[in-house]
Amino acid sequence: MKPSGQTPLDYVQVEEQKRLNIAREQGVPWKKWGPYLSERQWGTVREDYSEDGNAWDYFSHDQSRSRAYRWGEDGLAGLSDDQQQLCFALALWNGRDPILKERLFGLTNSESNHGEDVKEYYFYIDSTPTHSYMKYLYKYPQGEYPYNDLVQTNRHRSREEFEYELLDTGIFDEDKYFDVFVEYAKADPEDVLVKISVHNRGPQSAKLHVLPTLWFRNTWSDGEGGPKPSLWANKGAIVATHPKLGEYVLQCDYAPELLFTENETNVKRLWAHDNPTPYVKDAFHEYVVHGNANAVNPAKTGTKAAAHYVLDVPAGGSKVVRLRLSGKPAPDAFANFDQIFAQRLADANEFYDRITPKNLSEDEKRVHRQALAGMLWSKQYYYFDLDKWLLEHDSHPILGSKKGRSRNAEWFHMLNSDVISMPDKWEYPWYAAWDLGFHTIALSLVDFDFAKDQLLLMLRGLYAHPNGQIPAYEWNFSDVNPPVHAWATFLPGTGAELQLVDQPQRPRREECIRGWVPRA
Repeated sequence: MKPSGQTPLDYVQVEEQKRLNIAREQGVPWKKWGPYLSERQWGTVREDYSEDGNAWDYFSHDQSRSRAYRWGEDGLAGLSDDQQQLCFALALWNGRDPILKERLFGLTNSESNHGEDVKEYYFYIDSTPTHSYMKYLYKYPQGEYPYNDLVQTNRHRSREEFEYELLDTGIFDEDKYFDVFVEYAKADPEDVLVKISVHNRGPQSAKLHVLPTLWFRNTWSDGEGGPKPSLWANKGAIVATHPKLGEYVLQCDYAPELLFTENETNVKRLWAHDNPTPYVKDAFHEYVVHGNANAVNPAKTGTKAAAHYVLDVPAGGSKVVRLRLSGKPAPDAFANFDQIFAQRLADANEFYDRITPKNLSEDEKRVHRQALAGMLWSKQYYYFDLDKWLLEHDSHPILGSKKGRSRNAEWFHMLNSDVISMPDKWEYPWYAAWDLGFHTIALSLVDFDFAKDQLLLMLRGLYAHPNGQIPAYEWNFSDVNPPVHAWATFLPGTGAELQLVDQPQRPRREECIRGWVPRA
């Protein structure tokens, strides 16, 4: 169907729009793999099993490298499937940090003079709506990361004073840092190419440990997750086998050292009890930072694995790491690697050329594109079973309670297991219905189907309360929000309603977004 008053000759379908169309119309899973990993799972309500409900202090950043999560995973420039069964992210070590950099660092509500605040510099550079191409930038200092300085200085500042930021510490002086670009390109829905480009911006050569990491979300420790998945080494690659997801292979260029452990809590470090397994979540930290060879599994099997690259990057120079995660691994994984990347970037350029307003300057077009990329990168798989969570807190309002009323007890019917647009994946790694309404306005520019599905999601029986209330946000689902949801369905300024029920006639805006786009 084309917009009225136009002929098919005036329109052309771009490659990325074709992927969106077949994803919707034929069920081809172009959106199965995406940036659905949180940037902070520690310090969240879901992971809070404290007596006083202080989520920030119960599960700290210091514990996060050693403690397996219950409800989700986090990582640096992360990727996962849409049920977050298999996860991929980046880990780094500059040779000076006290910890392996596996996730973003920030201050909790009690540590900062202005509340929660991430103390890192990272940028969402680009993304198509099917995530057929994505680009991310992380700025990693070459000196020792000033964790303690950031906490102590901010803690002692008043609310009337400015926050103490990472740049204020002097850690980036003389440009002694790495620009680490992470790019993803899909050859097909089940074949993801990964390119990690490390640029040394400093005046001297510097060494960087790069550990692309593959692991399974821990669904087996609660006893209800079915058979345990496994990772193992095979001819220089990491093979991942999952009872539901199937088999995938991570092929690694230049034959790096492969490390294996289990995504299990290091009970000994945290609570001084014996570990049920000698190989635990923080094994790569122990191996790389402290040189503890006994921390990793010599049998090269487990539920968490990494390819360990040690790069000597010259001053002003760069090094590239290439990997490929695929359900059908190619015999020569890197023969057409650069060609695929070039094609997906060309597809992204073509897509944004078609949807970007022509009256914008070149700089404004870049801002427009990166802003939309930020929206697309802020998707996150969100899993929360309130019935199970309340039982684990011994505070279920119907099935028995010994501890009294717990947070969100009246939402015991709720079961969330979806990819959702987040306000922010570090400070707000949970959905907020109010914010989501605003998100859909921007998201409809690039992926009308996703925007529509997001609004529908909050109205489903596993989200909305039986009394008709839409859930507000994780801290208190019963909080009252303005009626942004209803407002968002109208797409203000377009004159077109976003239909929340299927209708024979789609609104004109949706017709355009579906694939008929004007020629340049």
